[in-house]
Amino acid sequence: MRRMSSTFKIKINKLTPSFIKDMKEKYGEAELEITVNREPDFIPLQEDEFWNIIALLDWEKEGETIVEPVIEKLSSLPVAHIYSFEDILSEKLYQLDQQAIAENIGGSEKHFSVDGFLYARACVVANGKEAYETVLNNPTEMPKDITFEPILSIAAKAYQRKTKKEFLYNPSHNYETYSNKEGWKK
Repeated sequence: MRRMSSTFKIKINKLTPSFIKDMKEKYGEAELEITVNREPDFIPLQEDEFWNIIALLDWEKEGETIVEPVIEKLSSLPVAHIYSFEDILSEKLYQLDQQAIAENIGGSEKHFSVDGFLYARACVVANGKEAYETVLNNPTEMPKDITFEPILSIAAKAYQRKTKKEFLYNPSHNYETYSNKEGWKK
């Protein structure tokens, strides 16, 4: 039996509830595949730009205010860049999720905190590209007993500031501790 398919091209801002309703009525339980064709001049956030934005962290401040310049910058960019920022951050945290790095965070040998290790990896990323690459290439260079959790909420805060909506997004990489299976093989 031959499968029939139909192709529709419609600008995203032209999607309406009535169009979606019509599609449901016509095609019932059919599978829908969505391909997003960006405008030709759109350029997604690049890794170098990610690191330039991270460099805006204001270490002269304290606590959550350290991230304010980054939130401000990110919220001034297209929404797609906020998603890209979160994806790049997730990839960096995922890459650092390795047993060899975890063994060098300091603290008690008897108690290992998965959240503490995530926040320690976040601190590495917050310290910039050079710090990230140094730790990734030499786990013994992992800073001891320091963390920086606020970096994890930057994209959500920038998105909320820009759109007045909650940031509901699963980034490209799961960065929770033990997610990088290759990094925990021994």
